[in-house]
Amino acid sequence: MTDQAVDQEEARLSEPPAPEGHFLGRTRELKELGADIERTGLDTLAGRKAPRARVLLIAGRPGSGRTALAEEFVRQVAQRYPDGVLRARLSDPDGTPVPVERAARDLLGALGAPGPAGAAEDELTEALRTALADRRALLLLDDATGAEQVDALIPDAPDCLVVAVSRGPLTGISDVRPCTLGGLDTKSAVELLTRYTGSVRVTVDPRSAESLAEICEGQPAALTLAGGWLAARPQTAVSDLAKRLHTDPDDAPTLARVLTLVHDGLPASTARTLRLLSQAPAGTVDAHTASALAGCSVKAAQTVLRELAALGLLRPVAGPLPEYDIPGCLHPLLRALAEAGERPAELQLARARLLERDVRLLQSCRAVTETDTPEAREKLQAIPPPLRFPTPDAAAAWLTARRPALLAAARLAVADGELDNLARRLMSQLVRAMVAHFGTQAAAPDLYGIHGLVLDVAERRGLPREKAAALLNLGDVDAQTGRTRAALARYRTALDAGREANDPYAAGRAMESVGGAHQELGDHDRAADWFGRALSQRLARGERAEAARLYGRIATAHTYAGRYGEAQRNWRAALAGYRKEGDIAAHARALSELARVQEYAGRPEESLRTCQEAVEWARRAEDTRLQAALQLRLADTLDRLGDPTAARLHRAAAERMLEEEAATGTAADGEPAEADSASPDACEIRSASKED
Repeated sequence: MTDQAVDQEEARLSEPPAPEGHFLGRTRELKELGADIERTGLDTLAGRKAPRARVLLIAGRPGSGRTALAEEFVRQVAQRYPDGVLRARLSDPDGTPVPVERAARDLLGALGAPGPAGAAEDELTEALRTALADRRALLLLDDATGAEQVDALIPDAPDCLVVAVSRGPLTGISDVRPCTLGGLDTKSAVELLTRYTGSVRVTVDPRSAESLAEICEGQPAALTLAGGWLAARPQTAVSDLAKRLHTDPDDAPTLARVLTLVHDGLPASTARTLRLLSQAPAGTVDAHTASALAGCSVKAAQTVLRELAALGLLRPVAGPLPEYDIPGCLHPLLRALAEAGERPAELQLARARLLERDVRLLQSCRAVTETDTPEAREKLQAIPPPLRFPTPDAAAAWLTARRPALLAAARLAVADGELDNLARRLMSQLVRAMVAHFGTQAAAPDLYGIHGLVLDVAERRGLPREKAAALLNLGDVDAQTGRTRAALARYRTALDAGREANDPYAAGRAMESVGGAHQELGDHDRAADWFGRALSQRLARGERAEAARLYGRIATAHTYAGRYGEAQRNWRAALAGYRKEGDIAAHARALSELARVQEYAGRPEESLRTCQEAVEWARRAEDTRLQAALQLRLADTLDRLGDPTAARLHRAAAERMLEEEAATGTAADGEPAEADSASPDACEIRSASKED
């Protein structure tokens, strides 16, 4: 087991246990929420069937326990909703509203029906409503900043239920009765303190405990911090803390005063780490995050995180990795402490260290999947043990768990604007790691967002090469999801950027992509023209293999347009190129396509001879699938030439080949793959350093 795996296991085993006991207080609120589910709605009173899901609102200020109440209520009623509970947080830790598009995509992903990459907000919310139309599910929408966020996500399904958590009312959503939270009752507040202090200190001085609960205004967040502070000082009486807070001249909110007290009582290094944790993307931290932000070792960071969790400053996250959440109510207060206690340059340096650490971890995450060569294995062994993953599965688990934080880090770095070089390296490595572990198709929605961020940086910094790469990648995703005209516009802009950067690769790739978009739109004349422009560039650069492939694409465009003579000439040019390159498999496929065109042109005898030649080349290439497809084509041609006996022999040979292929576990679909029409490879973010 690697050092990283050992560290993670030690951290998990030494995490403080959650305080024992059930959810405290809020009996009246829970009863009201339960009654609101059954309450007759306005539509029912008017004699209409409810068109949408019922919305229950839990309103309260941060730190009042509103999310805890929502989770407890969801736990109590979850059995009524057999299709499960879906959760989405509608604001980032710094209070920035989460775009509806991102929230809808996360909910669709939880349903196992992710929306297409690059889809607009309306398309995704409609897909969400469609997916929930026949379900009985419960949606918990936490930390909503406004009614428009919640309204867009409400299912058109009366059997579903939406529980929204917000600071105030959701004006604009009809038939919503808010459950407004104040502080905990005194008994529950004292019991919450007792969980941290133990019963003795409360029993010997119950009035001080009640006084402390009153000073904390019954807020669970403030009481938790107060309890953690007392737990760390077993010799301190509850009355001492109550007096300190009571005599504190500061007129700041109670939670801020308690946090300042806890912060000031920490060792200097621990207090500094706590302040710097406010810079963590998505408000989720692990040992590597804390280590990078504070500039300390991973082991030291693990110890600090456990201490902070014991004080109630962090909450352990259930999952495959030892991670912690910064409570949302504390995040702005910690950020204020960081801005007051650290110089701006120190905060920027901490963010830079974190981005650099993420880049190194992503490099390691990708490297563990590339061990096919001695060079790759040597490169993997050169990675420091704390950054090394023991297996590809462990790397994939880390990438899955840290995905929200990594994407948030990329967004924040781009928005910051001062760390663009690190941001570009991070996004480059994030793309590579996601493709390596999840595949391009599965990661497409995230990749689309990352390429959009790359485009933002490229435009801001005046980097035409990166701009071209981002536009090409975005255009590819648009083309794959049916937004062909949008893709065409991106490809044309990418061509301009590629020419501005004097990048022949990007310019040639863009010209070919423009041709592919025109072909998809049915404009085969323009497709052939643009393929021809790309071909001219390849020929000028002496790239014979790429030129041969482009001859095939031009031939395909002419075939669709019914110009079979032009198509045959271009296929023969492609054949000459493949022959010179010694590419046997490509030569066989090109012969197959030439035979197809000859058949379309009404020359079955020529098609038969070409097809027989293609079979021989496919045999040399050991391409069983192509051989079987060609045997079937020979059979069809022989039928048309009036030789059914020979046709049956070729069909039997094809069936035998397909059976043998199926026995080896490889499916055959009966048609040769058309390499000339395949989409080009993704365009790299070219500015990343070679060592990345």
